Amino acid sequence: MRLIIGISGASGAIYGIRLLESLKNLEIETHLVITSTAEKVIQQETGKTRKDVEQLGTHCYEENDLTAPIASGSFKTSGMVIIPCSMKTLAGIAWGFADNLLIRAADVTLKEQRKLIVVPRETPLSTIHLRNMLKLANIGAVILPPIPSFYNSPKTLEDIIDQTVGKVLDHLGIENTRYKRWGSQTQNRNTQRKK
Repeated sequence: MRLIIGISGASGAIYGIRLLESLKNLEIETHLVITSTAEKVIQQETGKTRKDVEQLGTHCYEENDLTAPIASGSFKTSGMVIIPCSMKTLAGIAWGFADNLLIRAADVTLKEQRKLIVVPRETPLSTIHLRNMLKLANIGAVILPPIPSFYNSPKTLEDIIDQTVGKVLDHLGIENTRYKRWGSQTQNRNTQRKK
């Protein structure tokens, strides 16, 4: 499996980092693009450097390198995830304004009818944001906002992060145990009652 991972300049860089850690542990080939704004957010939110995060990717590219392999549809991948996805990046994809490698790779993913997952990080959402998301959803993108669930009784911030990362992995068809699935609590309670 070969995946493109984009980290854009929205808050929530830890989601992208955790996904990269998961994919590296699974020995899945990743092609990583980190925007210049994302680099600043990563530093501010996690204390990590761009180089720290790039070490998690198999291949890394500069956001302005439109000659990179991932800029072409002839470069086969299993899909792409932008995590987190800023509203600027989302708008660029929705309107085909591929002025950097991240948006161009997403544009290629869509035109080749491969899976594109965007994890938008913004609240509240304006009508513009919602229209752009609907436009992408209508052409096949998966819109997967990092909304925590609480049926799984998260105890830590890591539990909440892992729930979103687990959902992304699910949509990529990658088996994982990043979060407790619905029904597992009921099964545990029923097992305890029988004892």
